[in-house]
Amino acid sequence: MNLTFDHVHKHFGDLPVVDGFTSEIKTGELVALVGPSGCGKSTLLHLAAGLEKPTEGSVQADGRAITGPHPSRTLVFQEHALYPWLTLEDNVALALEFQNTPKKRAREAARDWLARVSLAGFEHYYPHQVSGGMRQRAALARAFVAQPQTMLMDEPFGALDALTRLSLQDVLRQLIAQEKPTVLLVTHDVDEALFLADRIVVFSPRPARVLREFNLAHRAKTHDLSGLAAEKREILRLLGIAVDGSHADADSDSDLALAA
Repeated sequence: MNLTFDHVHKHFGDLPVVDGFTSEIKTGELVALVGPSGCGKSTLLHLAAGLEKPTEGSVQADGRAITGPHPSRTLVFQEHALYPWLTLEDNVALALEFQNTPKKRAREAARDWLARVSLAGFEHYYPHQVSGGMRQRAALARAFVAQPQTMLMDEPFGALDALTRLSLQDVLRQLIAQEKPTVLLVTHDVDEALFLADRIVVFSPRPARVLREFNLAHRAKTHDLSGLAAEKREILRLLGIAVDGSHADADSDSDLALAA
């Protein structure tokens, strides 16, 4: 599924949040949105999900205007949002049951996807009985089980420790390679963007406007990002973060802290 943002502006009352964003996210592409906290990145996800409407411009999926939520576009949040009174299997199956999939088939698919994220044997555990990383694996299984064409991910690993985060980045990358959804990822972690993304869009402080794009589609990726040191340095410079003890230029001195 292609996502197209065409001269999108978004205001909340008198507050401008997005300033003329234009971009096409092609089918199967993973685009990471990086920028200061509160600059409008998550608003772009909500526009793509159909939860918000642009003040000006348009957001389209395969050439059709997005007018509301649709099962072909799944939104994944930083918090796992699993129902605590349901088992992991029940939580994953529920995504299909909401689409009127017969219960037996939904549970079979849920077990298969839990196995694919290394949670075989934990189907009947409740969220409070497993670790944060395991809960987020279950959330990934729930997001993928309905085979959406587009994944809209809002800092999905932001609440995890560094080692668990790296492990789940590998899981996500493998699932994306297998299922080939279009992915729009919001992250405050520059390393995560460099590892996962085909393209990185760097935004200014609010209202969000594009400072620069980085095309990484043909670069070999490992967690050793030394080969992308120049790109990382430039992204940090654009965000106003000094990497050598000197002051970095930025559009604003406020609200620029990123979690590296």
